[in-house]
Amino acid sequence: MNTPNVDAQALLAGLDLEALARLNQRLDLGALVKAAAGMSDAQLKGLTRLMSATPEKAPSLPTPNADFFGQMDTLTQVQRDFAGEVRGFMHAHVAPIMNEYWNRDEFPRHLIPELKKHDFMRRIWNEDGSRTPDATVMEGLFTMEACKVDVSTAVFFGVHAGLAFASIALGGNDAQKAEWLPKMLDMEAIGAFGLTEPEGGSQVSQGMRTTCKRDGDSWTLRGQKKWIGNSPFSDFTVIWARDVDTQEVRGFIVRAGTPGYEVEKIQGKTALRIVENGLITLSDCRVADTDRLQNVQGWRTTAEVLKLTRAGVAWQGVGCAMGAYELAAAYAQTREQFGKRIGEFQLIQNHLVHMLGNVTSLFALCLRLSHMADAGDMRDEHAALAKVVTAARCRETVALARETFGGNGILLEYGVAKHFADTEAIYSYEGTNEINTLVVGRAITGLSAFV
Repeated sequence: MNTPNVDAQALLAGLDLEALARLNQRLDLGALVKAAAGMSDAQLKGLTRLMSATPEKAPSLPTPNADFFGQMDTLTQVQRDFAGEVRGFMHAHVAPIMNEYWNRDEFPRHLIPELKKHDFMRRIWNEDGSRTPDATVMEGLFTMEACKVDVSTAVFFGVHAGLAFASIALGGNDAQKAEWLPKMLDMEAIGAFGLTEPEGGSQVSQGMRTTCKRDGDSWTLRGQKKWIGNSPFSDFTVIWARDVDTQEVRGFIVRAGTPGYEVEKIQGKTALRIVENGLITLSDCRVADTDRLQNVQGWRTTAEVLKLTRAGVAWQGVGCAMGAYELAAAYAQTREQFGKRIGEFQLIQNHLVHMLGNVTSLFALCLRLSHMADAGDMRDEHAALAKVVTAARCRETVALARETFGGNGILLEYGVAKHFADTEAIYSYEGTNEINTLVVGRAITGLSAFV
């Protein structure tokens, strides 16, 4: 392109080679020849080299991928397809609205029909309450892919499809399973799980204060339950209570709207804000004996439900850490400070490598745990160790990710702030890390350190 008003010789005289290269496409040949008359041999050689060189393209950057060792490739095609389906659901339906609902402190209930369309639960459970052969792996993959985007969605699903469903599957008789399980699989009846109490979290197994008393063909329930996910809008809640006559733990299906059953939504949370947790008050709440879970064998059944779902909570730490890592890696590739992308700084690369090491090891740990569970080889201490490690390493990973974002790391729009907050809930529920540590410690020493 001709640019007759450009004084080529004056421009060339004061430019370095990089600047000359940028001018290469802007000056016509005649202007360059005239300018070259006053140049030294070295300048002429440099100009000739630049004129003949093909402009280099910026190198393409790798897409952030938390599965650095390709562990997904070790799964079956059905399992990989399932993970991809969950991933697609989360990006299409949850990612666009999650910040809005986080601010509203509300669960997007319109997602329930969308979840039903995908029939995710039937990849884990059968109609009769038995589990599919690879149920724990599939449940883990759902949890991991959901938590990469939003932990709250995984918690909603885990309460309904895990704790509530398992309570009826393990503790209900044939009639109760026939009444509730198909509706739960179709997500036409949403369940909640009422175990934790205001004055008893970790110690609820020994100090349950909610009571039940037989009264003819019904039972009277008294007490409170706290932090009960889904309960502000669930169709029923499985309530665990201590029989005042026998001291045995019993389970009840308490339907929404039952007289004496009240739910107050817990406000002011700084983690899992999209999950709706409730404080349940049972004031002489009468429940028919037909809604008592007939096959509950005391606390043993409750413990089996918790054992069955604890692996899923460990997977929450995997997914949350993966999501935070991928956000941080992508940010490091684009964010510029001091004239460079921050991913070019050694300290940021150190953060990213540390995070990637964490998520790679956590993925391997939980995948092995799930295979053990599906084979019937998982013991309480195995699930407890997985919960201890994933919760702690997830906490470390999301902190490094938030640090990578600097001040932007506390803004919802960048995504990592929500992971940072939600990790604190993962660290504390389904057995605190301290309690799970003592479970593992007892198993490996043969000595109990519980007080």
